[in-house]
Amino acid sequence: MENPMWDDGIPMISVVGDSFCVPYGLEMVVKKKIHGFKNVHYDVYDTSGNLLLQVDGNVWKLQKKRVMRDPAGLPLLTMRCKSFKWKKEWTVSPGESSEENVLFKVEESNPLRLKTRLDVFLEDKKSDKKNHSDFHVNGRFNSLSFKVYRGKSAIAQVNHHYSWGSFCKGKENFRVKVHPEVDYSFIMALLVILDEVDN
Repeated sequence: MENPMWDDGIPMISVVGDSFCVPYGLEMVVKKKIHGFKNVHYDVYDTSGNLLLQVDGNVWKLQKKRVMRDPAGLPLLTMRCKSFKWKKEWTVSPGESSEENVLFKVEESNPLRLKTRLDVFLEDKKSDKKNHSDFHVNGRFNSLSFKVYRGKSAIAQVNHHYSWGSFCKGKENFRVKVHPEVDYSFIMALLVILDEVDN
């Protein structure tokens, strides 16, 4: 996997919490598993095999919901998809709180584009320029590999390791590189949402 050209001038980016920002470039391995075509589960590890995060949810419900948990199983984030919209929109709330308590929103830029682009809006944003996203995610055609940007600076890179055999078994793997001092739980939430949008 290519090494991202990190911009050393990027300040700490804490969306979920400062405890998820580490002072070094973090590499993560994400293992996705669909259980019996009913439930989807993600396990997130560092390169030493330590469990960092878990995400789970139901596959077939119209109102999609994904819950991110810490290694002890305590809820960190709840991701909800708004149904019946021509552009998919997700709201992300802390813990298992209601939709009214929102940390950030994620919207499809244009569902007709060949390349996936998601725009990310922080809810506590004070700027009047509501049409300008705080972050954006650029994907590739027919691939779940993508980069996360703040402005023109890449802050994370995700590579999707896909094989037909593993897909038939309901298993997929991702490798993630996160810029130093960038909230890795935030990046993981974007991975899950992009995965759901493309699927």
